Amino acid sequence: MQNLINQEQMRSADVFTIKNKEISAIELMETASAAFVSEFIKEVTHNETSIDILCGKGNNGADGLAIARILQDKGYSLVSVYLIDFSGSETEEYKINLNRLKDMWFPLTTIKTVSELKTLRSGVVIDAVLGSGLNKPLSGAYLELAQFVNGLNSKVIAVDVPTGFQAEGILNKDNVYIKADLVISFQRPKINFFFPESAVALERFKVTPIGLDEDYIEHLDSPYKLLEENDIKDLFKPRKSFTHKGTYGHALIIAGRKETMGAAILAAKACLYGGAGLTTVSIPESGLAALNTVLPEVMYLERVALSHVESITGKFNVIAIGPGLGTDTESTGILKDLFKKNVPLIIDADALHALGDHQDLLKQLPEGSILTPHMKEFDHLFGVHDSWWMRLQTAREQAVQLKCIIVLKNQYTFIIDQKGKVKINPTGNPAMAQGGMGDVLTGLIASFSAQGHSPDQAAYAACYVHGLSGDHLSLSRMSVTASAVAEYVSQSLKRLIK
Repeated sequence: MQNLINQEQMRSADVFTIKNKEISAIELMETASAAFVSEFIKEVTHNETSIDILCGKGNNGADGLAIARILQDKGYSLVSVYLIDFSGSETEEYKINLNRLKDMWFPLTTIKTVSELKTLRSGVVIDAVLGSGLNKPLSGAYLELAQFVNGLNSKVIAVDVPTGFQAEGILNKDNVYIKADLVISFQRPKINFFFPESAVALERFKVTPIGLDEDYIEHLDSPYKLLEENDIKDLFKPRKSFTHKGTYGHALIIAGRKETMGAAILAAKACLYGGAGLTTVSIPESGLAALNTVLPEVMYLERVALSHVESITGKFNVIAIGPGLGTDTESTGILKDLFKKNVPLIIDADALHALGDHQDLLKQLPEGSILTPHMKEFDHLFGVHDSWWMRLQTAREQAVQLKCIIVLKNQYTFIIDQKGKVKINPTGNPAMAQGGMGDVLTGLIASFSAQGHSPDQAAYAACYVHGLSGDHLSLSRMSVTASAVAEYVSQSLKRLIK
């Protein structure tokens, strides 16, 4: 897992690297600028593309000046540099890189007002105006600049962060940023890249290493980690000889009602394809024919049997409840009965709604349980939030208080453990924006739990594999169904354990 750090820590990593690798700040900046250009030329392959670089007077602007020089060395002949001179003093690195350009007789244009930018050509704009140290909304000339650039018919590529964008903390929905088609971020993605509010500032981001000391970064104290493929590979091994269905656990999924049998089947399908040795689903009897037709491998438990909680809690390695269950008195009663046995549960969908309606029941949540809310379900449980940053902080607090795992679903899902630590899942894509995906995720968490993984491991591995399956499928289709994702899970796992 990659340690994700805040900007203060990133600056300390700069200082540590400069001191311990015995390089200067300007040399480190040169490395960063070269790394940016390496990624840039993969995006802008035609070296006669018109490129306008907007440079502020700080170190972000100094990067932009170095990028201009390196691009010219790479044969990009239509590079123009605009020195944004609205306020503030120049950093030392800015002065050095500016003088290097002047020594090359590079054409430079000083901009005192936005009106002086009216001659910008249609092409690519490199945003190197303000760096990641900004902690207040854009205003005055900088706000006008952002609005002007956003109105251009140009592709915008930002250096490290878009102008006006805060690397961490609350992103105000009314803030204006220079909107980047791509951000090329240095060494680590910014924590705020993973929040939905970032969509008004960037379409996508890439991360490029710039030579900072990785061992130092990984030992910094941060509650945020970014999942990597190796984290998942470490959990799954090829199946050994003489193992059998009992080796891989038995999961019970309590789900579905007459009108929502699909949710139960999707969850059961994911559990099955995720590798659980045995999968049992408790659904209304009216859904039995559908279950037997679609998933003959999955066993059935009649609902009346759930009233004998003592007889079922010892039979199953894990119990998941919620997809399509309904929110009536009977459904809530099942949840209450399970809580009396104090066994950890995987709780999703309608069962989460029941907890939100019965806050006294939420306080009785069995330790080690996994809650899998999307945004609206989360706010129903824990109160309405104005920002994803505050929603995540509440999730961290509640996971500690309730001693549970919270899977806060998002394009980049956050998995919060009982210590308030956050793992961010990078897999998944908008092609998966269809009904039933949450049901599949619940079934997959149940599958991995049944196979002996800890609640935290089962949750983050399921999120990763779920998204990875959707990523593979999206390569050949515009939209991806939940059924297709469930059925592809086994192939994703096979690829991971080769």
